[in-house]
Amino acid sequence: MTIDLYTWGTPNGRKVSIGLEEMGLSYRVIPVNIGKDEQFAPDFLKISPNNKIPAIVDPDGPGGEPLALFETGAILVYLAEKCGSPLWPSDPRARAITHQWLMFQMGGVGPMFGQANHFLHFNPGKSEYAEERYRTEAHRLYGVMDKRLGDAPYLAGRDYTVADIATYPWVARWEWHQIDLKRLPNVWRWFTELGEREAVKKGMAVPS
Repeated sequence: MTIDLYTWGTPNGRKVSIGLEEMGLSYRVIPVNIGKDEQFAPDFLKISPNNKIPAIVDPDGPGGEPLALFETGAILVYLAEKCGSPLWPSDPRARAITHQWLMFQMGGVGPMFGQANHFLHFNPGKSEYAEERYRTEAHRLYGVMDKRLGDAPYLAGRDYTVADIATYPWVARWEWHQIDLKRLPNVWRWFTELGEREAVKKGMAVPS
């Protein structure tokens, strides 16, 4: 059955559209224009109580009942488990490491890059302190990724996983973070490789 994806053209929104494309799942895009505050509409709040995109509704959830989900990490894990995708490994050790790097994105890359976007790209000159703080932390996180990707082809190790899917759309805005990504050869290699995947190209174009 077709999954409803409530989304907009943000890094968080594109995590889930890339995941759906990579898993080959049928989905219908329902745009939620956050520039017009559509995320606060009562009908959307029933699906996503935190008034954030993206969210999904799976009409064929556990037990055959519809399931609404928000939070991108939860959505990606649910979808991968639903279809038995290797993007969420079955091996306990590999799954734990994937979970670790997914949480690295959820707790570090997403929030810190998001603040860097806010202060460096959308509101420059408003706070010197905030600009320096979030630029420095974003660059530190890029350094963590570069070291990791020097030891392994993907964030969780030898295989491409939901951890890579969750991180890619945030790195795609690297120029907003005032960093030269080409000076981080391992991140640049990973970023350009993922950018060539057809599912990534299609997911990044959602909503059209």
